[in-house]
Amino acid sequence: MMSKKLVLVCLFNFLVAAAMGLTMRFAFVSSIDFNYRNLTHAHSHVAMLGWVYLMLYVFIVHHFTSKKPKAFNRLFWITEVAVIGMMISFPLQGYALFSITFSTLHIFCSYYFAYLIFKHQNIASKPTRVLIKTAVVFMLISTLGVWCLGPAVGLLGQASAFYQIAIQFFLHFQFNGWFLIGLLGLFFHFFKIQDHKIFKPFYISLVISTVTTLALPVHWFAPSPILTWINGFGILSQILCFILFIKLTKTFIQKHLKSVSKEAKHLYHFALMSFAIKILFQSASLFPNIGEIVKQNHNFVIGFIHLTMLGVVSGFLFAYIIQSKISYRTSLFNYGVYSFILGFLGTEFVLFFQGLRFVFGIGLIPNYYLVLFILSSFLVIGISFIFIGISTSKTNYYDSKQTTKTP
Repeated sequence: MMSKKLVLVCLFNFLVAAAMGLTMRFAFVSSIDFNYRNLTHAHSHVAMLGWVYLMLYVFIVHHFTSKKPKAFNRLFWITEVAVIGMMISFPLQGYALFSITFSTLHIFCSYYFAYLIFKHQNIASKPTRVLIKTAVVFMLISTLGVWCLGPAVGLLGQASAFYQIAIQFFLHFQFNGWFLIGLLGLFFHFFKIQDHKIFKPFYISLVISTVTTLALPVHWFAPSPILTWINGFGILSQILCFILFIKLTKTFIQKHLKSVSKEAKHLYHFALMSFAIKILFQSASLFPNIGEIVKQNHNFVIGFIHLTMLGVVSGFLFAYIIQSKISYRTSLFNYGVYSFILGFLGTEFVLFFQGLRFVFGIGLIPNYYLVLFILSSFLVIGISFIFIGISTSKTNYYDSKQTTKTP
């Protein structure tokens, strides 16, 4: 059975990251004294490395290693120390000695995690094994961007294209390589998707699209017609990948969703729909003018990041928590999920609608910042209910046939 304690640690990190985000929303409603940029760094690092990274860590170790040496458990807690260090140091000092130290510690922990996974993985399904290994490799590749930040600052400064491209390199391969492919590996595992002749072209198009769509953020800081063509090729590969994904998984999805709980079914629908919308929105960059509008519109950028982070990634992670036989108080967990989805849908609508208003020169929605703050509070409330629903359950094993719906 998967450790409830480790899941709660990850959810705690997510709750702190969400509370930081809500604080940043409140800064536009009422004047409060804090360094906005520093809190932004803390918010993003804790969400990515404390919630998504560690949750994937827990799932991969639990489901894909037959022998679990104590090193995995020790490494988890060392990694959490690094997350807490970033949680405290980034708001206080931004990028400085302590925050950089804890960030570096996290990177070295990820290297050791990759070593342990390749050494101890025991994955019978070929598609799942290939996807999980590929995700871990992309995680390692992404850190090259971090190691380039020091030389970029020393040689050209933080305003340089080199510095910005290094950041985009890290973020791109974290989100589109490590996070999304890792989630797909878990998806193939939970839905028992078998090897098929379609898998090879699906996998090839997946890797190609992951690598080539990096051209778009690079183009933002080092414009070149070649990069536009490379990104276009990547988008077409991504569309092909999604079509093959549907063909490969459709039968398994229909079969599996009949046997899961109502909560898991809703979350899978939510995550898959968010995934499809992400592909659709990303495909719009095929048209350079649209890509330029998106780049210059902060609402679209934040909306797209949250679509990926909250809709796709967190939607799947919540569903996988249910599938991993973690016990929870049903009503509290359900309130949390529906509150989270409400907050997500509400903030996404407001962000994208306001972005469109800016494009057409209309101006701000009345009480825009207050509305965004109120809707964002539903995300924090939702995560809190999910956390409480799991932490107050008396057992460490969830079986929908045996667990009664406790209030």
